[in-house]
Amino acid sequence: MKRVLLGFIKKEFAQTLRDPVMRVFIFVAPIIQMCIFGFAINTDFKNINLAVIASPADYTARQLSEKIFATGWFNKIESINNDPMAILQNGKADAVLVMPVQGIDKEIAKGGASMQLLVDAQNATKARIVDAYIQSITAKFFTDKYGITDTAGQVRFDVRVLYNPALETSFFMIPAIIALIMCLVTIMLTSMSIAREKELGTFESIIASPLSNLEIILGKTVPFTIIGLADAAFIMTAGMLIFGVPVRGSFILLLFAALIFVCATVSIGTLISTIAKNQQQAMMGTFMFLFPAMMMSGLFFPIENMPIFIRWVAYIDPFKYYINLIRNVMLKGNIPELYWTNIAVLFLMTVTTVLIAARRFRQTLN
Repeated sequence: MKRVLLGFIKKEFAQTLRDPVMRVFIFVAPIIQMCIFGFAINTDFKNINLAVIASPADYTARQLSEKIFATGWFNKIESINNDPMAILQNGKADAVLVMPVQGIDKEIAKGGASMQLLVDAQNATKARIVDAYIQSITAKFFTDKYGITDTAGQVRFDVRVLYNPALETSFFMIPAIIALIMCLVTIMLTSMSIAREKELGTFESIIASPLSNLEIILGKTVPFTIIGLADAAFIMTAGMLIFGVPVRGSFILLLFAALIFVCATVSIGTLISTIAKNQQQAMMGTFMFLFPAMMMSGLFFPIENMPIFIRWVAYIDPFKYYINLIRNVMLKGNIPELYWTNIAVLFLMTVTTVLIAARRFRQTLN
């Protein structure tokens, strides 16, 4: 009995480790991922884009502004015609600090200065931290400058939380989860479908059938594209009904973006299937792509905190652009600059991935 068991165990080890691709998946890939995530994952919020609107003659406002940016937490964003809403809507700033028009010193002399802080709260956690950072720095600045221990009576903050006033975490997470489910379903279905044909030996029958290469490629990808789109519409509707996530933009624009993203993920699944020899390898390949794509998309960890030599990985991740796109359409509305910029990048990535996957697939057929 022990001999049979040992022989069976030996067989499983040999079957798993004799394949060079599986050895790379098991031993090399985890080391690479550990190194990437070790550098990239940082839950602190830094490099927050902040615009400050103040009178050029207000020396105290300029001092406060310099104090804020000297902390290293904020990046200075130039204001657009002193319009705080325009800066937030186009996504160039995470927050806007509006100083008193008459000047801080004059306002304090009259009984108290009033400032307004506008925060983009798509990410509720980030919005809370930005508010806390600004108020903490401002309190210390006025305490040091005026020797006031209680700045609340002298400096009043009017904080306006935009796009997610209730600071609901679900508003931030649900759009990303929608993208994650779409990505998982389409890539896994596509890669494992073709790998299953190889494993069962039916792939040769398909090649021998009176179908052109293009017809075989379309026959293997179009069904999963349709399934992905149907899945997208279904889970978007579920997110709206169950979690109350608003759709302030056009649902048609959301579906158009989903179409481009699904084409990209289906082509990624096709590309994985041309490398994988069986379903086990296809599944491993799916998670090899999905896990880094998810971590580097800004879903859990701020991209701005990543070192520059790692950040480029995030900028070639289609998952990042689709999450950014879907969040903006659902929470901000139809902001043309944001929508079409993300669509353009996503479309370029989709075309590139489709061409590579189609070429690899034709080579497999031939």
